[in-house]
Formats: sequence, C-alpha cells, structure tokens
Amino acid sequence: MRYHFILPALPRTACLAGLCLAFLAGCGKQEAPKQVSGGDPARGQRLMAQYQCTACHAIPEVPGTPGNAGPPLDQFGLRSYIAGGIPNMPQQLTAWLDNPQAMKPGTAMPDLGVSPAEARDMAAYLYTLR
Repeated sequence: MRYHFILPALPRTACLAGLCLAFLAGCGKQEAPKQVSGGDPARGQRLMAQYQCTACHAIPEVPGTPGNAGPPLDQFGLRSYIAGGIPNMPQQLTAWLDNPQAMKPGTAMPDLGVSPAEARDMAAYLYTLR
C-alpha cells in the first residue's frame, strides 16, 4: 500500500543520482594537451637551452643552472595564464615568447629575439610539461 508514495520519488532520485555520477565522471580528468601548429617540442627543448631560459626559470629536462627570477615552468601545460593574466593558449604563448614586451609592457621577461618559428617550437615544448 505504501509503495505508491515511494514510486514517484524513485525517478527523481534516479535522476539526481545520475546527475551526480555524470558530474563526478568529469572529476580528475586532465584536459588534452594543447597543441602548437607547426611546433616541434624536441627542438623547442633545445632552443630553451640555447636561449638560456634556465637563467631565470627552472625548466624540467633543460640543461642549465635553474634561476629563480622567473617562475618555475614545470607543469606549464596545465596553467591557465601566462604572466598572470594572458590566457594560456597556443597563439598567445607563441606571441609571448616572440615578443613579451608587446604582450605585457614592462614585464620582467626580456625579448630574447626568438623567431616566430622558434617561438612555436618553444611553446610546443612548454605544453608537454604536465
């Protein structure tokens, strides 16, 4: 007799449970790594050493004494922003590496004179750091 009071609640309960499971299914998953069109991560890693980026940054697997003038770049590929306010997207990162002063005047990041192609390679490497 009392079951007719419980049955109307079951669909709502089932829907609520399904929504909770769907929400939790997305937890803990990492987004796919960002890709830089035309970028070569291996070359980018070599360029980071060539341009002595480790003078200011600690960068995994890049030779050189890690500096601390800039932030460490481990897990850079998971960051949301470049320099604290520029969305971390491939086009913005490439432009940042090519000419940081144009992106954020007065930034401590120097213009190293990298070419647009080198900036793409360096960005491709940075996005591998997860």
